Amino acid sequence: MLYEKLDGVLNCQVCNRRCIISKGKTGFCMMRRNEEGVLYTLNYAAASSVAVDPIEKKPLFHFYPGSLSLSLGSVGCNFRCPYCQNWTISQADLDEIGTRDIPPEKAMEMAQENLCQSISWTYNEPTMWFEYTYDSAKLAQKNDLKTVYVTNGYMSEESLDLISPYLDAANVDLKGMSDKFYQELCQARLEPVLENIQTMHDNGIHIEITNLVIPGYNDSEEDLKALVEFVADVGVEIPLHFTRFYPHYHMKQVPPTPVATLEKAQKMAMETGIKYVYVGNVPGSDGENTYCPECRELLIRRDGFSIGANNLKKDKKCPACGAKIDVVV
Repeated sequence: MLYEKLDGVLNCQVCNRRCIISKGKTGFCMMRRNEEGVLYTLNYAAASSVAVDPIEKKPLFHFYPGSLSLSLGSVGCNFRCPYCQNWTISQADLDEIGTRDIPPEKAMEMAQENLCQSISWTYNEPTMWFEYTYDSAKLAQKNDLKTVYVTNGYMSEESLDLISPYLDAANVDLKGMSDKFYQELCQARLEPVLENIQTMHDNGIHIEITNLVIPGYNDSEEDLKALVEFVADVGVEIPLHFTRFYPHYHMKQVPPTPVATLEKAQKMAMETGIKYVYVGNVPGSDGENTYCPECRELLIRRDGFSIGANNLKKDKKCPACGAKIDVVV
C-alpha cells in the first residue's frame, strides 16, 4: 500500500521519510523493498514481541484504566534514536531476529482468549508494518476490540487518513520541541509529528503524549515551555507523561534525569492549564496517580502498572466535587 511509481524507482508514502527506493533496495526502515518495480512489505504479521499488558504500560492512563491489551511488536523503525529502549527489534534486520507469524484473525483470538479489551501495536514503530495494523484494526472493530498505536507520530498524512477510522487511541512519543533534537538524535523532523498529533485529536482519536526528558538535550526551560504550550493549545484534556531517562544503548554516558527536573516540567504543564500531568519511571513516586483537576481529589492510585484504587464514578465524575473527568471507560 501507499507508494508511487517514478522513473525506475518507487516513492514509499507510508511515513514522512517518503523514501525513494531503487530496484532490489529497501527503504530507511529496512521493512519495504522494491522488487522489480513493486513495493513489498517484508514483515506482514511477523511479530517479534507478544505480551498481554496492562493498558497503563503503553502508557495510557485515561483509556479503559485497569484493562488488558494484547501488545504486538514487529521489526524496524523510521527513527534512529541512540537511546532506544527496544533497539534489539527496532534497529534489527528481519533475518537476524526470530519472529512468529500472527495473522490478524489469530491476533483477535488471542486478545479474546486473554480477556483483553484492546490490541496495541507497540515495542517498535507500528507504521513499519502498516498494512498489518490496518487489516487488524478493521477486524478488531468488527470484534468489539479497541485499537492502540504507540508511535513516534511520523506516519504520513496518507497512512494516518487510512488508519484513523479504525484507531481508537494512541500514545505519541513527542521527543522534543526543536528540529535540532529531531535531526541529530532521530534523523527526522519535528513538524510532521506536531501536525499528526493535531490531526489525531481532530479525528477524535484518544491521545496521550509522552516526553522522555533527557538531561542536556531536551530539558531546558525553553524546550519544556514550548512542549507544554503546544499540548495545551491542542487540548488541555490531553494526558501528558514526563518520563525519566536512564542511560541506555548508545547514550550510557548521559546521567539519569533529576527528579527535580520532572517535577519542574509537571508544575509548568499544570500552570499552563493541562489537566492531567504525570511523572513516570520514578519508583515510589505518586506522580502516576490521577487527581481531579478541580479539587485534587485522588481518583486513581497506581502501583507500578497496576491500579491500586479506582475512586472514579461510572459517570466519569469526581466523587468529591462532581467535576467531569476526561477518561474513556
